[in-house]
Amino acid sequence: MAANSELSAGTSTPSLASPEQKPRTGCVHTQLLHAFLEAAEVVAPDEDVIDDLLADLHEAAVVLQDDDANALEVVVPEQEAGDGDAELEFESEHDPLQPYLLEAEQAWTDEEVKDVLTYLKEYGRAQFLKEYVVTRSIPIPTLLYAFDIVLCKALRSKRPKTLLYFLDIGITRELERREKLPMYNTVDDAVALIKNAQRIIILTGAGISVSCGIPDFRSRDGLYASLAHSGEYLLNDPQEMFDIHYFKENPAVFYKIYPSNFTPSPCHRFIKLIENKGKLLRNYTQNIDTLETRAGVQKVLQCHGSFATASCINCRAQFPGNYIETEIMSHEVPVCKSCPPILPPAKSVKSKKKKKKNASPWENDSEEEPDVPAYPPGIIKPDITFFGEKLSDKFDEALADDRPRVDLLLVIGTSLKVSPVSEILTHLRHSIPQILINKTPVRHVNPDVVLLGNADEVVQHLCRKLGWDLPELPSANGASNLEAVHPRPRKRLSEEVDVREPKRVGNSHVWLFEGAEGGKWVEDLERKSLADSLETSDEQEALLSAGTSQPSKKARTG
Repeated sequence: MAANSELSAGTSTPSLASPEQKPRTGCVHTQLLHAFLEAAEVVAPDEDVIDDLLADLHEAAVVLQDDDANALEVVVPEQEAGDGDAELEFESEHDPLQPYLLEAEQAWTDEEVKDVLTYLKEYGRAQFLKEYVVTRSIPIPTLLYAFDIVLCKALRSKRPKTLLYFLDIGITRELERREKLPMYNTVDDAVALIKNAQRIIILTGAGISVSCGIPDFRSRDGLYASLAHSGEYLLNDPQEMFDIHYFKENPAVFYKIYPSNFTPSPCHRFIKLIENKGKLLRNYTQNIDTLETRAGVQKVLQCHGSFATASCINCRAQFPGNYIETEIMSHEVPVCKSCPPILPPAKSVKSKKKKKKNASPWENDSEEEPDVPAYPPGIIKPDITFFGEKLSDKFDEALADDRPRVDLLLVIGTSLKVSPVSEILTHLRHSIPQILINKTPVRHVNPDVVLLGNADEVVQHLCRKLGWDLPELPSANGASNLEAVHPRPRKRLSEEVDVREPKRVGNSHVWLFEGAEGGKWVEDLERKSLADSLETSDEQEALLSAGTSQPSKKARTG
């Protein structure tokens, strides 16, 4: 096995290339430490692991300073012609990784490495650690060789928790490298997968609610772009609206996304249709609008919480979501009546300022009394997970239960930018087929079939291909007729909708539907696909020509 000291994790984890100039021990140690510390943004270690590495970094810096002070005393012997052995001996002596690079070459065969990585991708991190670290008792530095990570002497002797962090970096990098399953490429393949699957996970994002009138977050016309353009709220970054510290100071902006009377989209009804067919293992939704529930979906996990319930951020009292609806619809910030209000300030002799014209109805005229908080401590916040907050244990428990059972993954309407939900694709078994339905490409994942376009258009096309009709929505009085796929005689979808066939990008696994925004990525993919097709065609023609130029052998007759 060809090993090196590279430390990289796909597109996410920082990398450290193998040293070109045979660096000193302290230099290699420092480079590795920096790489492992940078990787903490992707693979979150415990605080004591970070402290352990930072302490090492400080010591390494002291060693490098001492080395630099004595650098002038180092004399490099001149090499005479033909003195190659002396040169190799000198380089080996001054390359602290050389012994371990040689050891790595012998530690695993290519076939063994393939088995190790296949086991990880099929059984996941927890089972992998149990098998290789616990049951087989393979030392972590040796196991790291299979991930092309070579530790220097100082890092090999770190405590088990720190070594496990190093291994987690390698595991994360490998799980991010899912290879596309080559047997699935077409819309018909996607249809067959849905038809034959029995336990489908559907992962959804804001894109399935756009047609309901709820803006998504990251598109050019999405909520973040709208907030940045308006300048109404002093946000350094529009994503601050989901920052818990900003929320406590200015909660008004957050309530702009409160879901009022929205109607579920065809995508929501498609999820319910899959459930009606007995094929839905679980719907993992990143959305907080509860439209899956309004569509009647039972097996749904709202990963980031929802507006269904709300809690006081001060006393933690919980309320039903509709408890705060009146205040929100009146452009008032809901506050807990059980918590103490803001005490009125002492009377001031200063004249009262006039209220600004065209002020937002949410704005509090707090400039008159700058020492008084704009809002009391008991703001009622919908039970939604903000940036930096941990998801509920329900997410990890559900994923652990579903991982060995799922037989198809559908990803609809999400750019997969927010972890840990975005990591579902890499943490499921890599042999499970994946279908992506989204308006724009998601470049950091590698699904088997990609259907780009308006999600509603795509799912309705799939329904026509499957011969299925979307279920009706619950009626206004709360009664639901979703249980029947055909609640009353009606025209089929193929007769109701103007049928437009999707366009295939070259000979690839990517298909363009109405509303697709592929841009340069699609153009580059099409060029590459056509070039590959021409190359394959030329090779086949050359083989055919070689075959016809061979003299034919006469059959023996006796």
